[in-house]
Amino acid sequence: MQLLNYKTTLVLVLTLLLSGCADDDFFQKDALVDAPEQGIAPAPDSVWVVAGRHYERGWLHRLFWGRHNRDIWTTPVQLPVFDLTTVNGGMKVIKKSGGYQTSSFQLQDSLGRIYAFRSIDKDPVLVLAKFWRPTFVTNILRDQTSAANPYGALVVPVLAEAAGVYHTNPRYYYVPSDDTSFGSYAGEVQGKVYLLEEKFKAPKDHAAAFGKATGFADSDEALRNRYETNTHHFDQKAFARARLLDVLVGDWDRHKGQWDWAVFSKGTETWYEPIPKDRDQVFLKMNDGAIPFLATSKLLARKLYSFGNKVGDVKALMINAKFIDERLLSKLSKSDWVQIAQALQQNLTDAVLAKAVRQFPQPVFTLKGAEIEQSLKNRRDQLPELAEQMYAVLAEEVTIAGTDQKDIFRVRRLDDNRTEVTVTRPALEQVPEKVLYRRLFFTAETKKITLHGLREEDEYTIEGHVDDGILIEVYGGMGADSITDKSSVKGLRKCTRIYDTERGNEIDFGTEAKDHTTRDVRVHAYDQEGN
Repeated sequence: MQLLNYKTTLVLVLTLLLSGCADDDFFQKDALVDAPEQGIAPAPDSVWVVAGRHYERGWLHRLFWGRHNRDIWTTPVQLPVFDLTTVNGGMKVIKKSGGYQTSSFQLQDSLGRIYAFRSIDKDPVLVLAKFWRPTFVTNILRDQTSAANPYGALVVPVLAEAAGVYHTNPRYYYVPSDDTSFGSYAGEVQGKVYLLEEKFKAPKDHAAAFGKATGFADSDEALRNRYETNTHHFDQKAFARARLLDVLVGDWDRHKGQWDWAVFSKGTETWYEPIPKDRDQVFLKMNDGAIPFLATSKLLARKLYSFGNKVGDVKALMINAKFIDERLLSKLSKSDWVQIAQALQQNLTDAVLAKAVRQFPQPVFTLKGAEIEQSLKNRRDQLPELAEQMYAVLAEEVTIAGTDQKDIFRVRRLDDNRTEVTVTRPALEQVPEKVLYRRLFFTAETKKITLHGLREEDEYTIEGHVDDGILIEVYGGMGADSITDKSSVKGLRKCTRIYDTERGNEIDFGTEAKDHTTRDVRVHAYDQEGN
């Protein structure tokens, strides 16, 4: 605690010494720059721009606040000029969207396909409380955007293609300072660099890249379907593969809103495969200034983990994805994780990595290509180790959720080292009985397993007699449930805990279960949406 207070005090003191009020003219007015006298030949319908000349700073500022990726933001590159009437056969603005930091629009092309069009620079002022917006804190947050790599998204598609992960195909454009095609929003886009990226809403939206996909869903829709019916499933191995790719490129911001899902029908079952999007945070470089170095320690903003030659803190890259990781990776064994990582290693060859970094604009490749390529090679070689670490983080406490239909949970304490959990779907009309979940847990890895029923009348059985075992928590859900504990674990601590309402359920606590039933219906609550 003393160390935390010291660091916090140092940050505040240096902030007050080096900063003042918020700068109303922080951002550049126009990204356009003169073409270099020598070097790359001009491309048709293209201009030279800098992504953010406002991130150029002197040596003292860089000493305290970091060099970050300022050299990339201030390096002139060639980008095509955006013309709403000609790109993709002509496009139209559907609506303005985006979050607190990014200016973003939904566009539709001549074939009816939907795209996101968002600024690569960010203004984080709206994430602050109103009290702080006129102060030095706004300057700090704006300046720290320089830690992002503005062109990092260009590298990911080549890597994803080789890895077998679905992906978008981002393209960068400069919007002229006199462009009026965005109507009342023209002032937001003029003179800026924007990224155009596919969105997936219906089969007509870029379906050729997804084989037999019958449609697309966002995370909210896919999760809702998964919990409402036991015929909807996520491809957990495909998601693990995508998450390992995230770690490879250092993408720490992988919350549930950063995913779309390709939908596949297989008989009576529906499956969801991940489509990562919004690659704004790959190749982050945050830890090279005195104050950011302290601020991104494990005690403070740990998740802002810098890309480098080695991943020393894989847990930092999992913080923002905690909600979706816990729900979509609970089936996988350690051997599953390692096999996926080894396959990635084989597919991400040196040639693939070299091709990927060459997707940078030429001046950026000249500046950073060799360095990033070598880091990718080193991190690729580390993937099996990282997979084991990710597995260990997720294995410590595991929640296994049912659905709004009848589910049958069975826990078998096999011996002191092993506990098996299965979830079965009973036979329904035209839908056969099916094991939905089976995993072997190890006492040395897992401290707690939580079984979470939702609606309908679920069944739970816990059995087996051991000297040492994992804590099992049962949340029966809103139906009239049948819960039976036939197990025993040596010692004074009871290793089964049952949470449900006092009435309307059939519960046999046996000798091992501890009664946590209540009259409060809030005991049934399970966070299905993560909002």
